[in-house]
Amino acid sequence: MYLDPPYVLLIAGLLAGLTSGKAFEATLKQTVNEWRQHRSNQSLIDLQGLSLLLPFLGLCGGICVFLASGLSVYGLPPKFSYGLSLPMTIFTGVLLWRQLGQLLQQLAQGGSQALDLDSIR
Repeated sequence: MYLDPPYVLLIAGLLAGLTSGKAFEATLKQTVNEWRQHRSNQSLIDLQGLSLLLPFLGLCGGICVFLASGLSVYGLPPKFSYGLSLPMTIFTGVLLWRQLGQLLQQLAQGGSQALDLDSIR
């Protein structure tokens, strides 16, 4: 009944990660553009709400399934594969979410010039 190794889960995790990543990108661009046009009193860090968190969690979930399935392809047991990929995905996701908050804070304080990496030499 189940495929061994789980190629279907590997592809499903990859597709879920890609589609959620694209939704995350679109939501982030839309949120920053709306903030930039209106320059509302709300800080950019406050915009890191549920509308941005849901695609990010979908991205992390897809990556976790992809990593675990990739490990299972090499013959590792599923419990071990998920036990290894889940903490790694959570750790990386927390670091990325914090980094996003710092980038949004820099953008709010100094505008897009604060993020211009080409001028740094």
